[in-house]
Amino acid sequence: MVRPTKWRKIENIPGISYFIPSEKTSGELTENILKLEELEAIRLKDLEGLEQEECAEKMEVSRPTFQRILLSAREKVADSLVNGKIIHIGGGNFTQNICPVRCVDCGKEWLESYENLESIKNGEYSCPACGSAKVTCEQTGRGKFCRRNCRRHGRNNE
Repeated sequence: MVRPTKWRKIENIPGISYFIPSEKTSGELTENILKLEELEAIRLKDLEGLEQEECAEKMEVSRPTFQRILLSAREKVADSLVNGKIIHIGGGNFTQNICPVRCVDCGKEWLESYENLESIKNGEYSCPACGSAKVTCEQTGRGKFCRRNCRRHGRNNE
C-alpha cells in the first residue's frame, strides 16, 4: 500500500495564476502547470536565499523531498522561458497550516488542513469515522475554530 503524500506547507498563495508570453508564436501555446508547493520552493530558495535545510523545515518536508520539488519547479520555469510556454500556477498538495480537530460525537481526533476548516465551519465536512458534522478545532479548546493559521503563528484564537 502506498503511503499518502504529505501536505507541503506554504506561506503565500499568489494573486496571479498565469504568466503568458507577450509574443504569440504560430500555433496554440502549451502550458506548464507550476504547483503551489513548487512556487513556494522557488520563493524560499531563490528569492529569500535560504539554505535547503531551512526551506525544507519551513515547508515541513525532508531535505530530499524539498530538493525534488525545487528541481521540478526549476525545470518547468526553464522550459516555459526557453520554449515560450504559459506558466499556470495552481494545484498541488499544499496547506497553509495543519490543525488538530476532534469529533464531538465519537471522540476521533485527526489533523486537518487549514483550507478544509472553512468547509468544516460551513457544516460541509463530517467526521471520517462516524459521519457526524459536529467537528471542532482542538487549538481553541472551546469548540470554536481557530483563525488565520493558528498553529503556524502559535495563536489560540477564538
